[in-house]
Order: sequence, then C-alpha cells, then structure tokens
Amino acid sequence: MGGDGSGVQQTAWGPSPAGIAGCGFVGVLMAIASVTLVTDPPGRFLTGIAAAGLILFAGLSWRARPKLAITPDGLALRGWFRTQLFQPSDIKIIRITEFRRYARKVRLLELETARGALVIFSRWDLGTEPLEVLDALTAAGYAGLGKDQKG
Repeated sequence: MGGDGSGVQQTAWGPSPAGIAGCGFVGVLMAIASVTLVTDPPGRFLTGIAAAGLILFAGLSWRARPKLAITPDGLALRGWFRTQLFQPSDIKIIRITEFRRYARKVRLLELETARGALVIFSRWDLGTEPLEVLDALTAAGYAGLGKDQKG
C-alpha cells in the first residue's frame, strides 16, 4: 500500500469497510431506538428518517466501492449507480485542494475531465490520504508533468 516499503502501489481506493459498517450499525441502532424508546410521534418519525438515511447511505457506499481504481481499461470512477471509465486523454487535470476547517487541514482530490466535469474525492471517499492517491495516479500517467498540466 505504498508506505510499508514493499514497493507495491495501491490501485483501488474506496471508503473504509469499518466506517461503512459503523454507519450501518448506528442506523440499525437508531431504527431500534425509534421503535422502542421514542414515544412522541414526531420524534419517532424524525429518528426513523435519520435511521433509514444512515442505512441507505451505508448500503450505497458499500455498493460504490472502490470509488476510484486504476484498471487495465483506464481510470474507473464508481458512483452509486454507474461506473465511468476515463483514459489519460479524457482527464484535463488532477489536483489537490487544501484548506483549513475546524482548526485542521482538509485535502480534497479534484479530477477535472476534458468535457468540463469536476469530480471531488474526500478522505472518506478514498479511504486514505488524497496525496497518496495523487502520487499513484501520477505514477500511472494520469497526472503530473507527463500530462502537460499547469496550475
């Protein structure tokens, strides 16, 4: 996975299975609490909606794994409902956007296609630090100086 010194580069990234399972588990707990503990109808309704949302989010996040993968056919971007495949010529630029939020540094991986679409990946989406993913994409020829990208 890159940092262990094995020399093997990771080629697929997605949300952590433990994080997805945690969302699903909390959703199930909320659903149980909504039915058994909450006594007022509006509270039961709102808790039930939140529980259903967490369970749905966990299910769709699991289905979309891996979110980003380097395949022999190209760069695969997997979403909740479809998978897009890009060749190096289809990608205009891949960059890291960094900003401070709540006293910590947040990095996002931005992928802009030649057709003008912008796809943004957070640490949650990738399951690792976006800089590591950018390094792997650069090594695979999807980003960097070899792509004649500036700025």
